[in-house]
Amino acid sequence: MQVFKHWTDVPAMARGASVAMGNFDGVHLGHQLVIGLARRDAPLGVVTFEPHPREFFSPGAAPFRLMNAEARANRLAKMGVERLFELPFDATMASLSPEAFCREVLAGGLGVSHVVVGADFCFGAGRKGKAADLVAMGQEMGFAVTIADLVQHGAREISSTAIRQALAVGNPREAAAMLGHWHRIEGEVMHGEKRGRELGYPTANMSVAGLHLPRFGVYAVKVDVLSGPQAGSYLGAASLGIRPQFGGAVPNLETFIFDFKGDLYGHHLSVALVDYLRPEMKFDGLQGLLDQMAADCDRAREILAGV
Repeated sequence: MQVFKHWTDVPAMARGASVAMGNFDGVHLGHQLVIGLARRDAPLGVVTFEPHPREFFSPGAAPFRLMNAEARANRLAKMGVERLFELPFDATMASLSPEAFCREVLAGGLGVSHVVVGADFCFGAGRKGKAADLVAMGQEMGFAVTIADLVQHGAREISSTAIRQALAVGNPREAAAMLGHWHRIEGEVMHGEKRGRELGYPTANMSVAGLHLPRFGVYAVKVDVLSGPQAGSYLGAASLGIRPQFGGAVPNLETFIFDFKGDLYGHHLSVALVDYLRPEMKFDGLQGLLDQMAADCDRAREILAGV
């Protein structure tokens, strides 16, 4: 997948794509419908924004993203997207009128042939442009537009907000039903305090900064090692939270990969939350913690054998 970071750096050979456009936080089933409708007799592209516009307009707000940019790009690549236009959302982008956005970015910069958006899509300064406006401007500027219907899960509309709510109460399977895939946390393995290694449970530690945090606790997980000599798929158990046993304060994700030996520092992991096992706990002593960790791993193996 080719990735372009600005609408002014797109070469002639990358123009003419049929694109899905939106923030695609989570790349859920609704997003997948939009992307599917963009599959035409032209290269498949996605137009998205980095940072998320909400982060630009409310930099002090609580983290809300389901995916960082890396995870989103990996998911889009798996879907067969050929060209990712990850455009900077900055003061310049925020100031463009709907017409200027269509003329300068979509038609002039990217040279798109076709654009697909969801029915609730808004664009341009002050979110003044609506999906119907995009249709009219596309006709004027030489690109076709398709508006995708919103998708429901049961009686509920699928949205990133609904997925966040499911994760917040520790229901990753409900989130997965709306996503169409497991919810994943992706990033680089960092050096930690290495307590897990001392306890016989070495863990891969990852930052969750900037992300919406699922319910703190222990999860059965699937793990993809994305880089390095041990790249591949594994099973494991992960703790998400602040480590109350050791007086932690900054949340992170610590993953114990079953039957794995090797050094993962500096490599990238994708950790899929499959099932919630229990909340974080503080034990009277280390033996109580070790006994519970063994039980957690046994339970995780049971669950993962069936998925």
